[in-house]
Parts: sequence; structure tokens; C-alpha cells
Amino acid sequence: MTTRTKKGATKALSLKDAFEVEFARREMERRKRDEAERRQQEADLANAEALFNALSGDPEFLAKHHLSVDRRRYTVNIDHENFRIAAYWEAGKGSVTSSDKRTTLPGSAAPRKQETVESVEDALRVMAQFLVDETR
Repeated sequence: MTTRTKKGATKALSLKDAFEVEFARREMERRKRDEAERRQQEADLANAEALFNALSGDPEFLAKHHLSVDRRRYTVNIDHENFRIAAYWEAGKGSVTSSDKRTTLPGSAAPRKQETVESVEDALRVMAQFLVDETR
């Protein structure tokens, strides 16, 4: 392969030139991937924060049903002495699980139900469904 210089002369492409072009191309792709991952993590964190705010917005309701709500990075938990309902955000989707604390060792919870959601509103709806199932 040849390339043209400004004066019109041709110059053979060297291994060094090809290496530098390929290295730069891969570096640009890596930066794009890193930036896309950073944006996705920010969106997942924003979803967790929005869900936490929606769940903790009514302290009287939480107290009435003996519930507590906490957030750890991408995970939002509704805790009760007998169960835990959690939503974990990753790659733009949420995974909502319901776990039973009564049949496991202290500090752990055996998952019983799981559903994947696309939005904070969906997560809130599924968490409410799981809560109703647990409190009947």
C-alpha cells in the first residue's frame, strides 16, 4: 500500500506506521467503550436513586408495615423481619427479587421470586406486588 505526501510523492507504508494507526484505532474504540460504560453506570445509579426516593417518600407507610428502605450503590432494599424485596440495576435493566428471611440463617435470605424490569416505574410496580404477596 502507498500513501501520498503533500508534494505528490508516494511513500511506502511501514510496519511502524501500520502499528501506530491500528494502536490509535483500538485506543479510540476502548475510550468509546469506557465512555459508554460510564454513561450506563450513571443511568443505573440514577435509577437506583429514583427508586429509593419513591420508596422512602412515605415514612408513615413504612413504619405502619414495619419496613425499612436502604440503598447501596445500584441496589435498593425493602426490609422486613420476615422478608426482603430488592431491586438491582445493571446494564439499564432492573432485577427485582423477593426473599424469605424466615427459612434461612440470620443475615441471608433465600430468593423466592425474581422479575426483570425496564424502568423505575416497573420496578416500583413489581416491588408493590411482591409486598402485597408478603403481607397477605
